[in-house]
Amino acid sequence: MERNKLSYKVTQFMMFAGPALILFLATVVIPFIYGLYLTFTSWDGISIDKPFVGFDNYISAFQDGDYWMALGRTLIYSFFAVILVNIVAFALAYLVTSGVKGQNLFRAGFFIPNLIGGIVLGYVWKFVFNRAFVAIGDALSGGGTTSLLSTTNGAMFALILVSVWQYAGYMMLIYVAGFMSVSDSLKEAAMIDGCTPAQAMGNVTIPLMRASFVQCIFLSITRCFMVYDVNLSLTKGEPFNSSVLAAMHVYNQAFTYKNYGTGQAEALLLFVVCAIVGVTQVYVGKKGEVSA
Repeated sequence: MERNKLSYKVTQFMMFAGPALILFLATVVIPFIYGLYLTFTSWDGISIDKPFVGFDNYISAFQDGDYWMALGRTLIYSFFAVILVNIVAFALAYLVTSGVKGQNLFRAGFFIPNLIGGIVLGYVWKFVFNRAFVAIGDALSGGGTTSLLSTTNGAMFALILVSVWQYAGYMMLIYVAGFMSVSDSLKEAAMIDGCTPAQAMGNVTIPLMRASFVQCIFLSITRCFMVYDVNLSLTKGEPFNSSVLAAMHVYNQAFTYKNYGTGQAEALLLFVVCAIVGVTQVYVGKKGEVSA
């Protein structure tokens, strides 16, 4: 009887969760384990043999100055992008939940950039920076305007700007859900007790939306740390490799220079750094979470 009951539960599980489990194993778990194995080989991506080299790839990764410079740029880029994405997303969410006329249309409009692929988005903004903004600058100043993408700081600023434009709409939806989860009666009670709208926002609404902040910051961090498509299509790491972020460096190491082992080792280090930052942020955020 117990064996039949267990068999029935296993059959039910495999019917409903089995396809998703198989896909997860095939696309996430197995490639991750295989990539971990490649970090101990000197495979070039072409030959059949995969010579075992132990920890040599990790030593090479730690000695790769270009990788650590790229990781440093990624940290700077992620720091500013995450802050700006969440500020803009929160402001947009407040706007589209404040009862403004046509707010549903605004929600859809603000979310649309997130639906555009990063490659397409990068090429569109590349045209805007190289042609549109330069033409406007020439018209206002009389000529001699250079593209932001032609300077070191300008290229990084452009990456941050495009990322904010792309991600803010998605994070806005999470903040919208957070705003809608806060009961109107709590805000009205705060107003009756003498709070101004700003005080009610700071002392009632925002604390009760802490879960939304935790989710949005975590998603922003993971997306920014792993960004590659916009980096490739917008700047290609130029000028002079000054805008190469960590994911692009890892890709070049593995697929351009055919150092798959070193590339996989650097990818694993990037994953560890991202995981530490993300998990720490979630842990700290969850500790102070409150409920209505």
